[in-house]
Amino acid sequence: MPRIPIENVDLRVKIKEMEMRNPLMLASGILGETADLLIAAYEAGAGAVVTKSIGSEPREGHRNPTIFQYPFGLLNAMGLPNPGIDEFEKEMEKLKRSEAVVIGSIFGLNSNEFVFLARKMEGFGAIALELNLSCPHAEGVGAEIGSDPSTVREIVSSVVATVHIPVFAKLTPNTSDIVALGQAAQEGGASAVVAINTVKAMAVDPYLGKPALGNVFGGLSGNAIKPIGLRCVYELYDSLTIPIVGVGGIASGIDVAEYLMAGAFTVQIGTLIQTKGLKAFSELRRELEEFMRAEGFKNLSEIRGAAHE
Repeated sequence: MPRIPIENVDLRVKIKEMEMRNPLMLASGILGETADLLIAAYEAGAGAVVTKSIGSEPREGHRNPTIFQYPFGLLNAMGLPNPGIDEFEKEMEKLKRSEAVVIGSIFGLNSNEFVFLARKMEGFGAIALELNLSCPHAEGVGAEIGSDPSTVREIVSSVVATVHIPVFAKLTPNTSDIVALGQAAQEGGASAVVAINTVKAMAVDPYLGKPALGNVFGGLSGNAIKPIGLRCVYELYDSLTIPIVGVGGIASGIDVAEYLMAGAFTVQIGTLIQTKGLKAFSELRRELEEFMRAEGFKNLSEIRGAAHE
């Protein structure tokens, strides 16, 4: 039966203690290294912002070139460059004085390092944590440790036992069984899982006859990975009881609706910000509201998981 168009919709969402005015989050690694840019993203309409992934020590990342633009997406091999957790405290101090809902992203080599970073981020004022268990182009961290369910469970449980704020586990799509990783995160006590990070890929420069990226392999984001992200969210929704944050290739309000219908609780926006700028948040919100009003959805709970019914 067709739904009756309505006047107003409610986009508010809550994951444990974390309240968001809408389901649109700035993804980690996009404008996330300075407080000013994160605050600008929030003021532009994001419901929450995720910092760049921060490690224990400063990290320069991979040598250039680190970016390759495809017509259908963006390939990057940054290598998790960041100022280190102690230096990042200055940015968190600025963020704490703002109204922004800030999720601190961290990465480490093992559970002990994640625990150390989690304590720091919580102390700096992060409202939640995102554990980067999925970067496809950084040696010894990210997907290299996040592809094993037992390791995911150990890291998540160690962090959950240490902090008092929600803990999100960001999962890799570069696996034969993302559901097993999601279940491990849930068993470890995660408040939510984030699906997905970039897809491991590469490019070749035919004129130089060698890989186009300095690191050879990188992570593909943008339009090309939307079907992969949707599939992962859909599979996870059928197996988990905790919320799922959908990521990958979102470029319109209809894309957001598709992720919600696949089972996402909220979504993250990344590559679109690099191509369209911060106005993307207000446009996505408007397009999502228009779709929901036209289709008669009053709130996010009515649209979430609709593709499973």
